[in-house]
Amino acid sequence: MEAYKRWVRRNKDYVHSMESLANGLTWLLPERFSDSEIGPEAVTSFFGIITAINEHIIETTPTQRVTGQAETSSFPYSLCITLLKDLETLVEVAAQQFYGDDRKWNFIAATEAIKVLVRLAMIKNSGYKMLLRGGETVYVEKGLDAVNYSKQRHGELVDPRSHNLKNHFQQTPWNLEGKALSALSRFGENARMVSERTWLSRVQHQQAIMEPPTLMVEKPSLSAFLSEKGVPGGLFVMGEVMFVIRPLLYVLLIRKYGTRSWFPWVMSLGVDLIGNGILSAVAVSRNSRKGPLFYLSNDERDELKRRKLLWALYLMRDPFFTKYTRKRLDHTRKLLEPVPVFGFFAEKLIELLVGAQTRYTYMSGS
Repeated sequence: MEAYKRWVRRNKDYVHSMESLANGLTWLLPERFSDSEIGPEAVTSFFGIITAINEHIIETTPTQRVTGQAETSSFPYSLCITLLKDLETLVEVAAQQFYGDDRKWNFIAATEAIKVLVRLAMIKNSGYKMLLRGGETVYVEKGLDAVNYSKQRHGELVDPRSHNLKNHFQQTPWNLEGKALSALSRFGENARMVSERTWLSRVQHQQAIMEPPTLMVEKPSLSAFLSEKGVPGGLFVMGEVMFVIRPLLYVLLIRKYGTRSWFPWVMSLGVDLIGNGILSAVAVSRNSRKGPLFYLSNDERDELKRRKLLWALYLMRDPFFTKYTRKRLDHTRKLLEPVPVFGFFAEKLIELLVGAQTRYTYMSGS
């Protein structure tokens, strides 16, 4: 296994190219969206698992560790989430073939329940941070901002000896000898401080190259987080929990009411809107001193935008798809059919979209 890890890390560009090619070719497999064919989905899941493992090996390269929040647990939560997402389509197809359309939702619900447990554990382990890409990306808190913030709070260190010497000569400002010695003292002090700062910066730079520092950040418990953030902190946690449990709630409602009912569709959309609205509101909330309670990083802001983009998948979910989207796609196919080149590609694209829509896992957004 160690030999394979070294090979992947040395040839990561080649590995990425082969993985992209293999994953792209899986969409061209015959009977990809057949109800009774699980072979293509098994091949797709296999390549997805291999890709996830290789990415995890590359990301955990010892020489590529970035300065950030130290992990208190070595359990690969992000890899676990990725593997579950790669396997859930195969589970859905196999359950549909062996148990039928109605009973397959039991297996899908079990898969979603496992993902909920892993994601909740990941939120707790991260110190109640926002999940990035549903937990597939590990949240790393940048250490540079924390260091700069600490410097701003504590200020620069001063030399007490130079401070006392300066006060001694400033007590006799009209003495000519005192003025000369004071000027000479200030000149020597400035030169020494510049020399010390230059030397110190060189030493720190060399140490940063040889051994990058790791900022140890203690991860708060839920009670400590809520006591620090107050009501907005509780709303933040509630918004993240709503985002995590939304897919499981949607599957359980489909299992009970069926895919033709509007109730699961509306409830899922409502949970998405409320949860994302809570997170957006908390992110811009301010305390009594007009300071923000939550400092969202660029990755977290991008995550909020990504979650909003996922709302477009509701156009591809039943019953909205059957009632509205499918008619639009058929109209577009008939409109572009006479065009020689565009008609062919439009027909293939619409065929892929319609086929992918039959799989819950492709349109789940979880």
